[in-house]
Amino acid sequence: MFEDEFGFSFCEPVATTWAPRGQTPVLKGVGKYRREVSTMVGVTLSGKIYKRHFGRAVRADDLIVGLKHFRRHLRRRCILVWDRSPAHRAKRVQDYLATQSDLIVEWLPPYAPDLNPEEYCHGNVKQRLKNWTPEHVAEIRRGIDNGFARLRRRRDLLLSFFRHAGLSVNQLW
Repeated sequence: MFEDEFGFSFCEPVATTWAPRGQTPVLKGVGKYRREVSTMVGVTLSGKIYKRHFGRAVRADDLIVGLKHFRRHLRRRCILVWDRSPAHRAKRVQDYLATQSDLIVEWLPPYAPDLNPEEYCHGNVKQRLKNWTPEHVAEIRRGIDNGFARLRRRRDLLLSFFRHAGLSVNQLW
């Protein structure tokens, strides 16, 4: 499982859009800049996507909660591939991992987010949510959930994320 976290606020970057000549488009948002939702996402070679939302930036304790959530769904031995973020290397997380004999961690090289196919998954979801102006946190979560539900149905797109990360994967199991 390739895992990563990402955040979403009410003031995401805007994308190019169109409007009739002389009528500048106006996006009305709530105007909060802080992260409102963080999502921990795991993607497997079988094309499964697991996620867990948090109401703040993901901390070490949240990672443990998320890993337990993923483990309830996986129910088998798992190789966890992730980056070297400080939260991943935190003592609490390492202590938890030491108790999980069927969870093996493989580290990505430092500063190599392009090697993680999950980066492309959440990048795709965020790209489709550009210029979107949700009014409530629940709406943000629903938008993220819908984005990942769409990816679950697009195995060809998931496969392209693995290939783009440089993995020689011809099919998802």
